[in-house]
Amino acid sequence: MVVIEAPYGDAAGARHATAEFLARHCPWADPDAVVLVVSELVTNAIRHAGGWWRLCVRAVQDRLVVEIADASPRPPQPRTPDFGGGGGLGWHMVERLAGLLEVDRRPDGKTVRATWLVPAATGPAAPAPV
Repeated sequence: MVVIEAPYGDAAGARHATAEFLARHCPWADPDAVVLVVSELVTNAIRHAGGWWRLCVRAVQDRLVVEIADASPRPPQPRTPDFGGGGGLGWHMVERLAGLLEVDRRPDGKTVRATWLVPAATGPAAPAPV
């Protein structure tokens, strides 16, 4: 499990720690997709929640779970993308890249959870050549 918490971490550290965790514990996961989701969630927590946040990345049975908790009870709001540099792309990317996406609101903030399942085998293994 990886846990990084503000003020001891930043988006770059979260990306690096997540990539290392995936290489060791979830080689089946798409590291580009997962690291991009982590980057967007941490950046959004820093930018929009204004203060404390905590990232937790863990492998649980047949799934990979990424959680970012922050101090804002407001759920993420999709915005119309501004292709001129004004943002609005991050949450849309997270929605497309995460296998399952949940937002749990609490009185003291929220947790955004992205989950990916281990892919099912694509049929029986081919016999080894003789």
